[in-house]
Amino acid sequence: MAVEHAIPELPNLLTVLSERFHDQPLLAWLHHWENLVFASVIALALCAVAWRAARRPSLTPRGWQNVCEWFVDGVDRFVQGLVGPAGRRHVPFIGTLFLFIWFMNLAVLVPGMKSSTASLNTTVALAVVVFCYVQWIGLRANGPLKYLDHLAGSPRGVVGWALVPLMLPIHVLGEFIKPMSLSLRLGFNVFAEDVLLAVLVGLGLTAGLALHLPIGLPLQAFVVPLVLIFSTVQALVFSLLSTVYIALMSPHEAHA
Repeated sequence: MAVEHAIPELPNLLTVLSERFHDQPLLAWLHHWENLVFASVIALALCAVAWRAARRPSLTPRGWQNVCEWFVDGVDRFVQGLVGPAGRRHVPFIGTLFLFIWFMNLAVLVPGMKSSTASLNTTVALAVVVFCYVQWIGLRANGPLKYLDHLAGSPRGVVGWALVPLMLPIHVLGEFIKPMSLSLRLGFNVFAEDVLLAVLVGLGLTAGLALHLPIGLPLQAFVVPLVLIFSTVQALVFSLLSTVYIALMSPHEAHA
């Protein structure tokens, strides 16, 4: 008889409540859509912080306004360094994308929460948003003809036009591969972090029981700094590559 081994996962609030009150259809529905629920919690929290910082702006920023302005300025310089002066219009998108992914990555460190980015459903949705945004930017900035010219590899001369039947499918395929690579990279890295944390928590509880301790050993504390670093790096990589894709699709004169 085959034995199925469940993937280790830290219990979150919805999982605990759905198991405790399994006869409640609402809890079962929330548990089924828990990745979307926790992502929505992060989004609402970010909106609340942004609203609080921008509610009564002052000429001398302080508190949340100071933090938000510092972050916006950093993202602005980062995006313009890659895209050029025209990149300022993309700062809200890239900044929101980074914060949303970063806090979802770190949510597993909050008791009762879950990293929604550990699910490919979430990361694929994020990648699709980036894909649609990049293609929209390409069409809007270049126009339909230049957009198709870009996908065809900007053919020039007889040789260039002769290679269009080869270059066009390659470029179109590449546009679809980019979001796929974004989603897989982010999803599997965050998933591995969450599994590592769950395994160490389980080992700590087992060691505590074996040593007759009232609580388990906090073995997961040793990898929390690594989770902080890797979660930040993954959010940076996703945002960086999204910015690069925007730069590649923008008109070349915008990079001057």
